[in-house]
Amino acid sequence: MPPTHEVTNQVPPLTGYDVSADPALLEALRREGAGWAEAEVRELGAKAGGEEAQEWGRLAERHSPVLHTHDRYGHRIDEVEFHPYWHELMDVAVRHGLHGAPWRDERPGAHVARAAKVFVWGQADAGHLCPVSMTYAAVPALRVQPELAEVYEPLLTSSTYDFGLRVPTEKRGIIAGMSMTEKQGGSDVRANTTRAVPTGEPGMYALTGHKWFTSAPMSDVFLTLAQAPGGLSCFLVPRVLPDGSRNAIRLQRLKDKLGNRSNASSEIEYEGALGRLVGEEGRGVATIIRMVNMTRLDCAISSASGMRLGLVQAVHHATHREAFGARLVDQPLMRNVLADLAVEAEAATVASLRLAGAVDRAARGDAEEEQLRRLGLAVTKYWVCKRAPAHAAEALECLGGNGYVEDSGLPRLYRESPLPSIWEGSGNVAALDVLRAMSRQPEAVEAYFAEVDRGAGADRRLDAAVAGLRKDLAGLGAPDAVAYGARRLVERLALVLQGSLLVRHGHPAIADAFCASRLDGDRGLAFGTLPAGVDTAAIIARSGPDAVGTPA
Repeated sequence: MPPTHEVTNQVPPLTGYDVSADPALLEALRREGAGWAEAEVRELGAKAGGEEAQEWGRLAERHSPVLHTHDRYGHRIDEVEFHPYWHELMDVAVRHGLHGAPWRDERPGAHVARAAKVFVWGQADAGHLCPVSMTYAAVPALRVQPELAEVYEPLLTSSTYDFGLRVPTEKRGIIAGMSMTEKQGGSDVRANTTRAVPTGEPGMYALTGHKWFTSAPMSDVFLTLAQAPGGLSCFLVPRVLPDGSRNAIRLQRLKDKLGNRSNASSEIEYEGALGRLVGEEGRGVATIIRMVNMTRLDCAISSASGMRLGLVQAVHHATHREAFGARLVDQPLMRNVLADLAVEAEAATVASLRLAGAVDRAARGDAEEEQLRRLGLAVTKYWVCKRAPAHAAEALECLGGNGYVEDSGLPRLYRESPLPSIWEGSGNVAALDVLRAMSRQPEAVEAYFAEVDRGAGADRRLDAAVAGLRKDLAGLGAPDAVAYGARRLVERLALVLQGSLLVRHGHPAIADAFCASRLDGDRGLAFGTLPAGVDTAAIIARSGPDAVGTPA
């Protein structure tokens, strides 16, 4: 049969490229004290953009985990079966220390190095980073109970991925999960009804209750909240008990989620499951918030990573696709869209890596950086994660109908994009947490302004935005009125922080475009509404898959 047509004007696959060839990422890595990790970040970035890892991610997402509640004989087993490529992704992540390396690495910048590696490796698959992030975040919470940290921290930070249901202390490395949310409470964890009854053995309790969301249910240990006699408390609950028997954790079902499909999220029952108290009775929120705060950093990093992925795909497509007699990338309106996406992605990257630096320095005893971390991380988590879905939708639209089909990979990115904004405190929770931090820790506000003031004098639009923000904070009204406008306030805090970082450290064209459109307000509400005069050529040149040669 003769051919009916020739395939022309189609874009070559974007594979075999270095995901870490991102000027904003590499510049921030060096600036925040982790330049020593650049070789490993580049190695991981090349692997993440390679055909093998991209196929791992695609198939792990396409073939979602399967729950097996019973074996063929009727015995309760509560096991989740993953696609083999899930384990390949996890193995690479653990070998490169994405799950816990900073806690065993005394070099300054260790948390920044890890954040950069999460940023690049997440572009192969974001789903498996959920248990990776929770393992990273579990260590600060466990340190509340030093004798538990002594036993489990070496396993949580081991560079060996040792999957399988066995006694945690007999494995070469373990993964941690978190189990807080209940169907009657959601983000209001103090409404939890799971009960913890002392067993008589010091520190041991039997937990009974229903958890509505427990991600990565095949983790080796979980930090969970339950109501003990002294109030809401935190417990370390293993999947397998020291005698080798299964703990009484019943997997009721796996959630059928919008995205994040390579990762299993479950609904579970504790039926007298044994757990060990972490911290004091009644101090469960104070203990587990140490874990939540660390996962919030990963929410911001993951959202910034997704923006970069969408941007690179859009620029790659526009560079190779022709329409109306010219390449898309040469069309003025498409250049506006691509440049606007690039400005958003770079602002997210710079802010997220700056907060990773604050986390790193705070962990080493820097009090001012701890205050900046407290406020800046809540602000950045809110805004960067909130922007990700709109960014993903616009990047998808740059590919037109080709972007709407699964083969492009953009639908997968789009489905994943809302998750970080929901995880560990949705938009309202994050915004109200900012108000709480400002009220209870005024020194955090001082640290925030000390940071943004480092950009004073560099751009009149930034100076005006900072002055306006100071004025508005000084005139805040009644608590209800402040709460009503919390999102608006936190958005401004985030934009001012991003603007200050960009005028100091970003590419001049991107800093100018950001200040003109985000701070001066010379733009519309959609992407692609940058004002005239923006250097779109310089911005787009910095935004493709091989952009390292365009320094600031």
